[in-house]
Amino acid sequence: MLTAVLSLSGALVFGAADFLGGLAAKRIGAILATAVAALTGCLALLAALPLIGGEWRPDDVAWGALSGVVNAAAIGLLYAALAIGPMSILSPLTAVVSAIVPMAWGLASGETLGPLGGWGLAVALVAVVLVGFVPERGAVRPSAKGLALALGSGVAVGAFFVIMDQTSDASGAVPLVMNRSADAAVMFAIAGAVALVGRRRRAGAGRSAAAPARAPSSPSRVDASRRARSVGLRLAVACGLVDVTANLLLLGGLRSGDLTVAAVLGAMYPAGTILLAAIVLRERIAPVQWAGLVLALAAAGMLALA
Repeated sequence: MLTAVLSLSGALVFGAADFLGGLAAKRIGAILATAVAALTGCLALLAALPLIGGEWRPDDVAWGALSGVVNAAAIGLLYAALAIGPMSILSPLTAVVSAIVPMAWGLASGETLGPLGGWGLAVALVAVVLVGFVPERGAVRPSAKGLALALGSGVAVGAFFVIMDQTSDASGAVPLVMNRSADAAVMFAIAGAVALVGRRRRAGAGRSAAAPARAPSSPSRVDASRRARSVGLRLAVACGLVDVTANLLLLGGLRSGDLTVAAVLGAMYPAGTILLAAIVLRERIAPVQWAGLVLALAAAGMLALA
């Protein structure tokens, strides 16, 4: 029961973090937004660690750092897949794969579920697809590259669950501290490399005789850009705090029960994003998504009883 409650709650909160991260990415870019969120989460966990507790065991530190690198790869592959599209197909594909990988690992490792639990997992997988699937008018078929990137992202997200499940209960939040540290290091390194390449390209264009002169930006445009950047940074910080809360809930779900149940319910994270988008941005929730949300709650109940 506790595993189902913590995992589903963590998924909904994680969806809220994705919503905030999406708003931040529109203003400061996906790479910088992810890096700032990861750094914020790391600092928040370090501040709260004396209250949460945790032993700094070498194995748990290594697992946590590895999960951070895997998490950075998952985000990078996800953004690349969604940029190719169509999102309505690749997004739910990623979520389903992220549920199947740890579920298969858990069952192969000896976890067993009763008949009700098996049906609950099946209903949960259907719910993941319906929640993330939004039929687009005239949607095109996904390319082989888009499918490969989405599958890679799903495998990486699923691997995150498997890796975190290897940590000991005594480690507390230490693996998450290492996760956020490694994630922030990777994303800031990427952001720095992208900025350096951009600067060199601009310098090369400036030395070219054929490069057209840029018109000076108006003060109002500069002020608007600064305000957007400031808002984006604040949203990224909020995203980091909410994301840490979600990960603590998901980690609690993993440690209180089976990896199989925790991972499948954790894959419901699109539901939180969709609900917030409907409430805050007035985006329409498709009937198929409402059906998915209902099935998600039903699946959580079945898995809790199992």
